[in-house]
Amino acid sequence: MTHCEHGVDELCPAGAKLYERALRTGHISAGDAAEAPCLTDFGLLHPALDDLGRLEPVAPAAALHRLLRSSAARIADERRREERLLAQFEPLLRAGDPAPAGETPTLRLHSGTKPINQAITDAMTEAAREVLCIQSHAGLTGPRARAAVAAARERDQAILDRGARIRALYQHTLRHVPAVYGGFERLRGDIEVRGLDETPDRLIVVDRTVAFVPAAADGTLALEARHPALITYFVTTFDRLWRLASPLYPILEQRPTVNGITPRQQAIAALLVEGHTDAVVAERLGMNIRTARVHIAKLAATLGSESRAQLGYLISRSGILDQEG
Repeated sequence: MTHCEHGVDELCPAGAKLYERALRTGHISAGDAAEAPCLTDFGLLHPALDDLGRLEPVAPAAALHRLLRSSAARIADERRREERLLAQFEPLLRAGDPAPAGETPTLRLHSGTKPINQAITDAMTEAAREVLCIQSHAGLTGPRARAAVAAARERDQAILDRGARIRALYQHTLRHVPAVYGGFERLRGDIEVRGLDETPDRLIVVDRTVAFVPAAADGTLALEARHPALITYFVTTFDRLWRLASPLYPILEQRPTVNGITPRQQAIAALLVEGHTDAVVAERLGMNIRTARVHIAKLAATLGSESRAQLGYLISRSGILDQEG
């Protein structure tokens, strides 16, 4: 039977069967391994020191850890590519032809915290139906957050007073920030907030006609979009995330613990299996690295893991990620 080429992220049936046999018996012959050359290509089998005609299996936990490291490296490469593209196109966005007189451009770049907040305020001044908003942890901490909160409080109440509604998505960790949760309680009107473990960066859509998204990682640039195709895409994305989120305000829905694993630990487990470091896990879930490591330690204790490599293997075997969603 001819062996079909495939990627490192999957095992062919022949390879899975041979690898399992090698794990049970401790070795297989080089001739048998010829049926699935992927096992040696991916480093799951290696020659025995005392007999080159015999192949021995690499421990699954060690193999999984190595493959996860490779996956993390590929993800990091893609992110660096995104950053290079953004750096290349940023001056081109600035240099675009101005719209004809009297016509609103479909794309406009705003630079600086004050101009960005003023552009958002101007768009919201005429809001009559709804405002959709995604707020990440990055946008609600530090100087960027203080400027945004100060600008948002009055304009949000004005929108609600006009009979419009506000729907907002936040990260679950932000429910523990008094300035954030207290801001909801000070508003009067039709406002509903839901939470996710991870969110994209900031998004604001006003009356499904204009949207604002970050155009720089530090929040110093924002893109104002009025193109109908982009607005439709942003609204569709928001609606799909909204259906996946759990209520935070005005009703707080407690998420269930599964087999002793909390929802926060399930989110961390998913990122660990993807090969992310503690620092990346903390950043993605909007918590400090010390808190992330406390949760990782509790997760390891619950699963009986004695090492980081073993933890990834036990997470995969435990089925806790099957409970997500």
